This record gives sequence, C-alpha cells and structure tokens, in this order.
Amino acid sequence: MADASGFFLIRRFWNFLLGSFLLVIVFFLLVNFGLFGEMPDIKDLENPRNAQSSIVYSADGEILGTYFLENRTNIKHDQIAQCVYDALISTEDIRFYQHSGIDAKGTARALIRMGRDGGASTISQQLAKNMFSIYDKPKMKITRLMQKFKEWIIAIRLEKRFTKDEIITMYLNTVPFSGMSWGIDAASREFFNKKPAELKVEEAAVLIGMLKATSMYNPRLNPEKSMDRRNVVLNQMVKYGKLDANTYESIKGQKIKLNYKRVDNEGPAIYFRDQLAEFLKDWCKKNGHNLYRSGLRIYTTIDSRLQQYAENAVEQHMADLQKQFNQTWGKEVPWRKISDWSVIPNFIENALQKTERYQYLKTKYNGDEKAIMAELKKPIRMTLFSWKGERDTTMSPYDSMKYIKKFLHTGFVAVEPETGHVKAWVGGINHKFFKYDHVNVRARRQVGSTFKPIVYATAMDINKFSPCTIFPRERTTFQGAGGELWSPRNSDGTEGGEATMAKGLAMSDNLITAQIMKSLGESAPEMVIKFAERVGIEKNRIPAVPSICLGTMELSPFEMASAYTAFVNKGLWIKPTYITRIEDKNGNVLEEFGTPVHDQVLSEEKAYLMFTMLKGVVDFGTGSYLRGKYGITGHIGGKTGTTQGSADGWFMGVTKGLVCSVWVGADDPSVRFRNGWLGQGALMALPIYGIFMKQVQADKKISIDTEMPDMPKNISNIMSECGENGEADRGGELDVDELGD
Repeated sequence: MADASGFFLIRRFWNFLLGSFLLVIVFFLLVNFGLFGEMPDIKDLENPRNAQSSIVYSADGEILGTYFLENRTNIKHDQIAQCVYDALISTEDIRFYQHSGIDAKGTARALIRMGRDGGASTISQQLAKNMFSIYDKPKMKITRLMQKFKEWIIAIRLEKRFTKDEIITMYLNTVPFSGMSWGIDAASREFFNKKPAELKVEEAAVLIGMLKATSMYNPRLNPEKSMDRRNVVLNQMVKYGKLDANTYESIKGQKIKLNYKRVDNEGPAIYFRDQLAEFLKDWCKKNGHNLYRSGLRIYTTIDSRLQQYAENAVEQHMADLQKQFNQTWGKEVPWRKISDWSVIPNFIENALQKTERYQYLKTKYNGDEKAIMAELKKPIRMTLFSWKGERDTTMSPYDSMKYIKKFLHTGFVAVEPETGHVKAWVGGINHKFFKYDHVNVRARRQVGSTFKPIVYATAMDINKFSPCTIFPRERTTFQGAGGELWSPRNSDGTEGGEATMAKGLAMSDNLITAQIMKSLGESAPEMVIKFAERVGIEKNRIPAVPSICLGTMELSPFEMASAYTAFVNKGLWIKPTYITRIEDKNGNVLEEFGTPVHDQVLSEEKAYLMFTMLKGVVDFGTGSYLRGKYGITGHIGGKTGTTQGSADGWFMGVTKGLVCSVWVGADDPSVRFRNGWLGQGALMALPIYGIFMKQVQADKKISIDTEMPDMPKNISNIMSECGENGEADRGGELDVDELGD
C-alpha cells in the first residue's frame, strides 16, 4: 500500500514537472508569435536599418524635416574607440562574449539577491529593448516580467543572426545618452566635440556612466555626480583587467573636461511639423502605417521661402520688443491685476504648482508646502533661453520661473486665400525652450478689435450697408440677458460727430462698431456668431453677448486667418489646409487631399467692399505704419487689435494673394505691458508682418499678388462717394478697447 502511494506521488511529481515544462514552452511560443504584444518581423531583425524616416516636403520642393524614432547616426565597429567597448562591457555585461543573449549566471544571481547586486539584463537584451520597443502594442496589460520574456526571445534572435561585434555596435548606435543625443556618435560630438574613435578612456567612462541615468549623470547638468559615476566605471574596468590601476589613480581625481556642442532640433517650421505630426499619427493609425518607420513622403503647402522670412521677422521683432518690455518694467514684475494694477499675489507659486518638479516634491515631502518651496528655491545648474544666446547658469527653479514668465511669445500664420493653403507657420519664439504652439486652434487668446470686421461683414450682408453708411459717434447701451447694461466707449474717451463705416474701421472706433452692432437688433450676437462660424470659427466658442463686437472672446491666429480669407476671395471661404498628398517610400500615392471645405459666405460685391475698408486701415488708419515705417507697397488691407490691459496685440495683414494673422503676448494673459502705447497691436504685432512683407517684396523670385481684387461689374467707385467722411481726421491707435464689466 505504501509502495503504491509512493509510486503515485512520484508519478504526480514528474507529471507536474513535465506539465510545467510544456506550459513554459507553450508560453514562450505564444510570446514569440506575438499574442502578448507584437514582435519584430524577421526582416527587421536581419536588417535593423530597414525602418525609414518619413520626410516632409515644402510646396517648392525643399525638405522641411523628417520624422524618426531617434536622431542618431549609425557608425561602424572600427569607428569607435576600444576603451568605449571596454567601459561598456565592464559596467553592463562582463560575460557578453560568453553568453548567447541571456546570462544564466547573472539571472540566477538577480533572482536570489532580488536585484540588490544589480540586474541581469545583457547588452543583447538591452539592444532588444531599445530597438524594438515600438512593437510593444499589447492586447492586454503586460507587466515588467512579461516585457522581460519578450526581451529574452528577441535577444536570442539577435544572437543567432549577428556577431557579437555587430550587436555591441548596434547597441552603441541606438542607446540614448541625452535628450538630444541618441547613439555614441551624437553623444561624443555633443559632450566632447570629437569622433567616437578619438575618445580617451576617461571620456568614454563619462558617456558609458550616463547610461544608468542620463539626466542624473549628465556631466553638464550634474558634473559632480557624473564624475563619481565615471570613477565607478573606471573602477569596474580595473576590476576586470581593462584598465591598469596606475592609470585609474591618475584619472580619478581629475574633473571632467567638456567641449560641449549643443545639439538642436534642426530645420525650418518646427512648430508646424509638430502640428502636422498630430494629423499624421491619426492618419497612420487609420491607414495601417507607422510615421516613424514606414518611410512616408508627406507633401505640404508650406513655402520654404515664406517660412524663412516669417521666422526671420519673428526673431528680429521679438528680440527688440522683449528688450523694450524689460526696460519699461525694470526690476518690477509685470503680472498685474487689471482692476488696480497691483501685483498678483502668489503668481510664481501658483505657476510652479503646475510643474512636474513640484508634483515630485509634493510626494517626497508629503505635501509640506514650506519644505517644497525651500527645495524650489535652491540653486541648480540649468540652461535658459535668451535673445543673445543660451545661458548656462545656476539658478533656483523659483527664480527661473520668474525669468521665464516675463518672456513675450508670438504666433504667425500665412494662408493663400484662393486655395486655403497654409504658406508659413511660426508657433513661437524658440521651439527648444518653448514647445507650446501659439498658432493652432487650441491656442486661443482674446482677439480685440481684429474681430470688428466680422461684425461689419455681418451688418453689410444683412442690412445692406456700404462703406459710406454714416453712424453717429455716440455711446449706445446694450442690455444683456440678465438685465445688466453695457455701454462701450473709446479708450481716449472721445465721442461726438459722425463717421462712415469705412472711417470707423480704419480708426478702430469702438463707438461706430457698437452702433453697427446695435443696428442688427436684439438678435445681433446670434447673427454675428452665425457668420463667424461660417468662416471657420469653431461652433459654440463665442458667447451670445453684445460685447463680442469688440472682440471679448478668445480665438486662435489660425481661426482668424481663416475668417479673413473670404474678404479677398470674392466672398468664398475655404478652410485652411496644410497637406496636399502622402506617398509611400516607393512614390506610390496613398492619399491626395483635394478641395477643402468651402462656403460662399458673402457676395462678391460685399467681399470687395470689405477689402476696401480693410485697405483703409493701412492707407490712413491704425495700420499706417506699414506704409511709413516699412515701405510696404501694393493694395494691402489690415486690422490692428489690442486687448484689455495691453495683454494681447494682434495684426491681420490682407492681400489678394496672402492673409496673415499675427498675435503677440506673454504665455499668461496676466503679464501685461506697462503702458498702452507700447502695448498696442500696431507696435506689438504689426512689425512682424511689416518685416515679413518687406522681405517678400524684396525677393523678385516670389510673387505675392498685391493687386486689387477684381471689381464686380455693378460696383463703380463706391468708395469715392464717401468723400471726406471716409478719410481719417485724427491719428492714433484706438484699439485699447474698454471691454465693459
């Protein structure tokens, strides 16, 4: 009986072992076939460089940039100094040349010691993780253990298909060393300004030491920690016979000597390419492509020459404007309440609370605000943006936030009205330091008087007004839905007399705009909103209140450029677009983007009259700087805009061939100009358009149509009928709008 029982237990034991073994085999087979997340294709393993970057082309055939997984250069095994290999193997995988992808001894040690003596990930496994993590699109939640199983399989595949030298070289070509440098070639050039073959042993140890934590051991940001880590690597090299002890002793006390060379995100239209990428990622997902590996060819509407002129204009004007802004405030801070111009309390503290660093410290110090702020006021090494070049400095996060919040930003976009093609897109002043794009539809700011033409166009369409229609320059009162009263006025307090619509728009007169709004009756806000939505303003963005006639709502430069296109395109609005077609890597067309959405929002006659009034803004109104200061010629219309408290400056530049929208202001609308003179659209935003157009008109190879739109047959010199009433009788910018309570 005992023998039978023992035999039964033994059989169960062996059945259990055999079953477990089979389950493990089945499990690895399922992982291998991609049940727990896509695995690399065999062709990618045999040719890791098979993946191709997608290229972005301008309308004039220039390459604007590429989309790739990492910005790196692949180099050959013999182009890397031996000391780099010695440092890597000594630190990361001393049995690299003995194992077949998985280090059994290291794995056992890691399991027994629970990782306290380091992990067991081999160089082959790390390469698998680095190169093929893009395939990790799990069908269920995958733990780190599951990821490790996948790395084992990929590592074994790599070992079967490549030599050891090829594997370690591929690893060094793909591993990230810093936020901007992927691969040993890029890192060597960034930190030491030399080729990898020229690296000294102490320099190689610095770079290999960074692999443990690229930010913590960055020699530029944390030189002391980097030096300690370098010495750890050198000590490992001594331990395993890759470096003699005397050399180590002579090196370990030396400070790191960098020859740093900054690595930039190169190429034009960087903000635009970010915006384009958002569209392309969705397109690729729907069409079964990978933006970073499929080698797509993306053809855009951007004109590389206009883009360059736009970027030049932004750099030239914003550097000068920032200097003036700083001078007017001096040592005082510009974040102010509009009610009494007092400093906004806790402005910097509130801004810091939105940062990742604050959230980390909040967890570390269990919400102790005093401890958090004390940490945020400790100086650290950092690099800051300035218009005179980057600043390497030591500053506390608190002080750096004060520094950053004072910067002025901009958004510039140019659209060809006849086609809707976006020709230039500048989303900010410096993409490396300020990633936020101030052009796209989510970048909304109060638009001020640039919205007035929308009101004028609505009234001309519904009430059959002409530019010669006369209104009294008197204050009028509106009653809101809740019974509240609103009576707008001009910033300079002037009123009396009368003026034509043409003169009212040219001088940006709030009283005339209010009178025009009043003429539309009780449903005026709804009528204006309906027209605005027909010219590209997102639905339900504008509140149905009378004050919208002075631009109290927040809209984006992209939307404003879209709205103005109808005024020079015979009343036909065309939705702006920035892509024409997408091809695969072999030139086969995958999709063509034809005629975009369009709508005949105005008759040709009314659109013509709107342009004549916008032209008056430039010829004798608030936009006349374009003629006098910048010497811009041709038939050009425009509209200035300034918002309450001089927080936002706008300018819309309009020609038959191009509509441009410019916004300028700080990231936070509570940061204001000290005086209304400098803080007006004519001085904040108009110069960017002026500098841009001056370059465009000087380039004889570019032809932007600045002729008058074709005059409709049934209009005969209607503007001449306005006589003196259509001309300006006083100068000055009236765009500092009093927007009501």
